Amino acid sequence: MKYYPAYLDLNEKKVMVIGGGKVAERKVRLLLKAGAVVTIISPELSPGLHKLQDSGLVRYKARPYRRGDLTGVFLVIACTSSKEVNARVAAAAENLINVIDDPALGNFIVPSVVKKGPLTVAVSTEGASPAVSKAIRKEIELMYDAEFGQFLKFTAGLRQEAVEQITDRKQRERFLKSLASAGLLKILKTQGVLAAETHVLDKLNGILNKKGAR
Repeated sequence: MKYYPAYLDLNEKKVMVIGGGKVAERKVRLLLKAGAVVTIISPELSPGLHKLQDSGLVRYKARPYRRGDLTGVFLVIACTSSKEVNARVAAAAENLINVIDDPALGNFIVPSVVKKGPLTVAVSTEGASPAVSKAIRKEIELMYDAEFGQFLKFTAGLRQEAVEQITDRKQRERFLKSLASAGLLKILKTQGVLAAETHVLDKLNGILNKKGAR
């Protein structure tokens, strides 16, 4: 099975999670971070999911899955301990459906993810070896630490400033490309985020000062 890689906008989208164990809890927490409106259907909940329910962050139906539960739902995750239930959920899903431990029943899989601020790296082996995906994810996490995410947040604001203040198109493009140069990334990795930010600011100020001197 081949998959088309994509990032979904789940903000305010209705999402149903069938199952209430630890796996469901991990999925629910990620869905909430994405802004989804999450409903859980399960006879029981893990302690962590109970806390989310008590905080009003999720909706909860304390019962087994029933036919008709998925009406109007944008995305479904089936993660019960019953293969039969998961199969019935998959067959009834009208849109996106992910089945834990049996991806062939669904129409999308969830990759291993590295998240560092605005940077999101997804790793998938198309279900061939989830263990390999996790191993590669750990390698990437070592390559890009929290400072990298901090630097990306800094460059987001700086990019807007450059667009507004550097009027020469070619000069602006060169500056924006320099934000991803190998030299700058080396400074970030070896000297830290403050050194990288200082380097970029000096470069931008040099451009603006030359402009003002003309």
